[in-house]
Amino acid sequence: MKEKSQYGLTFGVIAMMLFVAGFPLIVICFFGVFAYFLWKTFSHSPRSGVREIFEFYLSANEILRSDERKWYGFEVQEVISKGEHILQVMHGAPPLVYFALGALYNKVENHDAAVKHLSYVVEEDLAKEASYIHPSADLRNYVRVLRGIERNPSQSPQTSASIRALERARKNRGEKLLSESRTKLEQSAKELPASRKPVFANSNKANGKSDDSLLKTVNDTREAKEERAKFERSQPQTVRRKPPKRPSDTDYQNDDDLHANRKPITEVLHDIYDKNIQ
Repeated sequence: MKEKSQYGLTFGVIAMMLFVAGFPLIVICFFGVFAYFLWKTFSHSPRSGVREIFEFYLSANEILRSDERKWYGFEVQEVISKGEHILQVMHGAPPLVYFALGALYNKVENHDAAVKHLSYVVEEDLAKEASYIHPSADLRNYVRVLRGIERNPSQSPQTSASIRALERARKNRGEKLLSESRTKLEQSAKELPASRKPVFANSNKANGKSDDSLLKTVNDTREAKEERAKFERSQPQTVRRKPPKRPSDTDYQNDDDLHANRKPITEVLHDIYDKNIQ
């Protein structure tokens, strides 16, 4: 109400100045309505930002709660994106947001981001609520709504239960989640160089096979050196014979020359017929 009264008083003073200057009343009303819509469009509502934080608490607590519900990956990623958006928009976000984000990253096995958020909450003194001495407007509104929920939990029982569950997990499991994420991050860093080594080299040494046998396995037409030498020694020394001469085009030409003087079949028949008649 205080901010709205200030805006209304400012608009009234400007409208009176324009009216005294000779502007028509309808033009002043038009500009007043236009300025009001611009203010409502671009002004940031603090209550909408606070509501987003408590909705994030509800969703994060449902996912982190140890029950038999199976969550899809995109559902968890949507909740994580909401938490990251809160950290980007809100100056001086509550420590509970950092813890919930770190626990969600631990659940999806993104241990690098989990260590980043959980180490800030667990190990940094700046993450304690007592260190927030100069709050922003969003943080002040958040604390005001939070104290109202704590004084009267019956008004929003689910939100109150989610906040208590997250605070309890932050106190009891914060250090455990941080150490778990760091351990898995170190293990993945150690396993990464080993995974880049070729598998066939180690298996070849373990089986006691040489490089020639490996090549023979890959290409069966290639023999090892020892086997090829043994095969050459076992072959008898025989005299090589020349291969038979293949017929060439000249041979066919000679055959044609031998039978070049042959008579045609018609003359042969005439000779035989004449002889028989005689």
